[in-house]
Amino acid sequence: MKHFIGNLWQKRPVVVVLVIAGVTFILGLAFGGGSTAPGHVQTARTTAPNTIWTCSMHPNVRQPGPGQCPICGMDLIPATTGSGDDGDETPVITLSAAARKLAEIRVAPVERRHVTAELRLAGKIEYDETTLREIAAWVPGRLERLYVAYTGEYVATGAPLVELYSPELLVGQQELLAALNMINNLSAGAAENVRQTAQRTAAAAREKLRRWGLTPEQIQEIISRGTPVDRVTITAPQGGVVVRKDAVEGAYVMTGMPIYAIADLSTLWVQLDAYEEDLAWVRAGDEVEFTTEAIPGEVFTGTVAFIAPILDESTRAVRVRVEAPNPRGRLKPGMFVRSVLQAGIPGGIPDKPPLIIPATAPLITGTRAIVYVAVDGEEGTYEGREVTLGPRVGDSYVVRAGLEAGELVVVNGNFKIDSAIQLQARKSMMNPGAEKPLAVTEGDNKISETLNVPEPFARQIAALFTSYMAVQYALSHDTLAAALSAASEFVRMLDNVDMALLQGKAHSAWMGQVQLLKESADAIATSENLSAARVAFEPLSASLSAVVSMFGMGIDDSVYQVHCPMAFNNRGADWLQTKTAVENPYFGAKMFKCGTVKDTLLPKMSGN
Repeated sequence: MKHFIGNLWQKRPVVVVLVIAGVTFILGLAFGGGSTAPGHVQTARTTAPNTIWTCSMHPNVRQPGPGQCPICGMDLIPATTGSGDDGDETPVITLSAAARKLAEIRVAPVERRHVTAELRLAGKIEYDETTLREIAAWVPGRLERLYVAYTGEYVATGAPLVELYSPELLVGQQELLAALNMINNLSAGAAENVRQTAQRTAAAAREKLRRWGLTPEQIQEIISRGTPVDRVTITAPQGGVVVRKDAVEGAYVMTGMPIYAIADLSTLWVQLDAYEEDLAWVRAGDEVEFTTEAIPGEVFTGTVAFIAPILDESTRAVRVRVEAPNPRGRLKPGMFVRSVLQAGIPGGIPDKPPLIIPATAPLITGTRAIVYVAVDGEEGTYEGREVTLGPRVGDSYVVRAGLEAGELVVVNGNFKIDSAIQLQARKSMMNPGAEKPLAVTEGDNKISETLNVPEPFARQIAALFTSYMAVQYALSHDTLAAALSAASEFVRMLDNVDMALLQGKAHSAWMGQVQLLKESADAIATSENLSAARVAFEPLSASLSAVVSMFGMGIDDSVYQVHCPMAFNNRGADWLQTKTAVENPYFGAKMFKCGTVKDTLLPKMSGN
């Protein structure tokens, strides 16, 4: 034992520290304070004949007698037997005052209160499309003069923009004047139908000029003067800034050809990118604060006016449009902004705040979330309970079901409580019995083989790992096609693994993982998008981590287990790499470096 711990200390000192801490805590449970609280389990100094032996590092190991852990080689210790059978009872444990102090148990009440999430989004300022006006030629002609010489110049409503010479406009003016002269020259005794025809002709000529861009004032000026003009002036239909100039003086334009574009910049659009996980928090009408590097230290405000109905598959984001006032014109289209949105709980009821617990209270294991709750009236007694969590809001979680306001949940020491229950040979909340113990029995005969495997099988696992690394690389680089191809190759390699090379416990351990490996890889290979592939990648990583830990591979690289705390709405997820530089498969380019190396599953062979 001493020799084993010495070698383990040289290779993995952190593991040794955790082992010592775990054993110390278990001894504290057994002998804390020299007294035993009701329900508290003590470890006897002499073991009973039917004592189960377990490993302090791997509580799922179960042996009928003393020996060494088949995973890490640690000496096994007696597992105390808790009250009750190993059925579906709720995990309950009672700790003495000394044990609670040693485990640093802290509790906090379940509360009903309103909480807000601070959502940070980036985006860019754009024109308000509803105020953008195109100034185009309404009639063919030559541009005799452009009153606005350059882009960016401000023009007022009604200001002259273009002086246009147009033969068609000249003819149109003559038609209007001729029709009016006919009306004026009709005698009092002229037929009514003749008078009406002349009036309709004049009205049509007037409307034609209006449609060609002349204002009512300009038309009236032509009538008052009684003679047509060969040049007319086109004025600005609205005030604003000229954002585009498409013509030059002297050019001949046809009907519909653009000359200017004018935008009113008193109101602007801030187009923000909200990722899929952010959409639940964004609602029309929310107030948004934003800043821009061009005006440091000043905070601007706007209101969410529109949320795009379509997601951009290239960025996995949805456009959120914020309308922001710009009375002094300090904000410019094209500026990049950073925004902060204070959002309440989605679907919350104003008169009934949601249930809130600290983020450290739940133990989240895949699709399950559990908490340990202090049993009312029994000091030091805690029971496990599965809960349904809503979104995470800062340092808190919303609870949808499983708890009541006022109950006390364990917020520190909950992992130690769960480990203590496992070491009592009982089902815990983190390990409810879904996994088969690594110590396999056939009838009354215990299988004593270790998980050492033949070299050909180790090479097959190494080939599997190579395909897995191709999936990890493709997801971290946002390449769906490569991920699908690599996952298909993983399935093919998995089908070629020769299980006949394994016997006894090793065979049973492999059979406990192979189905999950296949289902996860198949799910990736048939995914329609990166999000679906990343969801399936998590159980694939978890199962392959167990395989690598149990069997090894014999490769010449270290294998690291990396953790991203922000994956899947801050639930967190792990994956495997052969280098310490993080390449996040759950976020890709969005947060490529998010994650930390939390363990070395296999050390590098060279130098061992």
